[in-house]
Amino acid sequence: MHEALFDCLRAVCGAEALACDPASLDAARHDVHESGQLPIAILTPSDADCVAPAIAAITAAGCSVAPRGGGLSYTAGYVPADNRTVLIDLSGLNRILEIRPEDMTVTVEAGVTWAQLHAALAPHGLRLPFFGTFSGKGATVGGGLSHGTLFFGSARYGSAAEMTLAMDVVLADGSVIGTGQGALLAKGRSAFRGFGPDLTGLFLNDGGTLGLKIRATFRVIRAPAHLAHASFAFERLGDACRALCAISGEGLAEDCYIMDPGATDHLDLGVADMVRSATAVARASRGLLDAGKSLFGMAAGGQAVIPQGHYSLHMTAAGRHSGAVAQDIADAGTLARRHGGQEVAATIPMVARADPFPNLNGVLGPGGGRWAAINAKVALSEAERLTFEFDAIIASHQAGMEKAGVRVTRLASAFSNHCFSFEGVFHWRDSWLPLHRSAPDSAHVARFDEPGPDPAAREMVETLRRETVDLFRRLGAASNQIGRTYPYLSALLPETRDLLLAIKRAVDPDMRMNPGVLEFPFSDIKSY
Repeated sequence: MHEALFDCLRAVCGAEALACDPASLDAARHDVHESGQLPIAILTPSDADCVAPAIAAITAAGCSVAPRGGGLSYTAGYVPADNRTVLIDLSGLNRILEIRPEDMTVTVEAGVTWAQLHAALAPHGLRLPFFGTFSGKGATVGGGLSHGTLFFGSARYGSAAEMTLAMDVVLADGSVIGTGQGALLAKGRSAFRGFGPDLTGLFLNDGGTLGLKIRATFRVIRAPAHLAHASFAFERLGDACRALCAISGEGLAEDCYIMDPGATDHLDLGVADMVRSATAVARASRGLLDAGKSLFGMAAGGQAVIPQGHYSLHMTAAGRHSGAVAQDIADAGTLARRHGGQEVAATIPMVARADPFPNLNGVLGPGGGRWAAINAKVALSEAERLTFEFDAIIASHQAGMEKAGVRVTRLASAFSNHCFSFEGVFHWRDSWLPLHRSAPDSAHVARFDEPGPDPAAREMVETLRRETVDLFRRLGAASNQIGRTYPYLSALLPETRDLLLAIKRAVDPDMRMNPGVLEFPFSDIKSY
């Protein structure tokens, strides 16, 4: 039925770039949590220049495009929404094109992973301001720019969006546009994003529904010469949130986050994980003396120093001078104690920074179960209300959750010095999706027997997710990794929505680019 299109794609990108076998197609219709339609093909280009003619051919044939990066979405960000979709896997566009220490910029292809980019910058003494997520071993730059990725460095520098200077984006008709100074006829170096309307921002966090990113230029910073870590335990989540907001508002940390006792009371760490963690701390320490101190702290304290049932706040401070970093840690300690925190061994942030991009074993939940997260971003002053109302939803379903074997943990983090990020994470036992088997290390997967399907638990999780998303909408909260999980267009002011629909009509009149993401329509835009 689609052989003419497939022949064209093979001619443009090479025969080896196109996969149509049933096993590959079935695996591609799932992410970590959601499932979609079966794609008609998977295209994995190895040359960025073939992406534009490929997309032009796909849309001209009346088919849709779904862009995939590392595949670690859990909000249906790339799973096909119709049965005429070609999934474009960008993992083959994995070249770091140019590192320019004299300009403090780096240019990469969209399939580069955050771990790959971090490693490439390190010999130059450079780092991205925000430099990746825990999934950065597999998560890609293109996926992060499409879905608003954040974590390491975010308490000071924000997300991937804040450091992006320019991009090359392929539109539905195969045209390629540049943004920032990359939009100029005279091709200079990308250094200033704000020359005229912010076209770079237009194509960030769009889920690939406005265009497919193939290249990006980021600003970089000098890697901090000194790091220090601190952790504090709190009896109540509200106290921990107030401490996090205070530390965030003072700009004391590069990373600052709160972990739920459900995540720390029973950490699912094997011997291999502990050896890896200790080795990473030693490798990251500045000399044998620092390594010895760090490893002694891990051995003496470990995770058990967080009292059972307590929320824990973890932070990393960084800077050019050890005295300034030490003062940031001291000031953060004063704020934490003011809100009822007690200092504990800083094992968790120490290990997290020593080995920021571990394996992807976390795709499986503790004990080989599954998980699904839901997130919101609010002003610092709204943090306690958000967590209080979320807990009210959980309390209203407590009996049903216990019956279905569903539990919840919470993760809060600082986003720049003005924003509170919150995630509720639901855990349950259920049959695995393909990524649960393929993403973690095989030895880790072998530790567990796959659970049988549990429709009742799955339905409880979906109920909790729907009610939580409704809460976020009522509070006017924002979310990243919107995908097809969170309301977007329907949550906007009518005038704003109309403008975005007009832009969508201009860049993708037939609605072929990742339809359904951000609630953009599948076809007749006038019927929205």
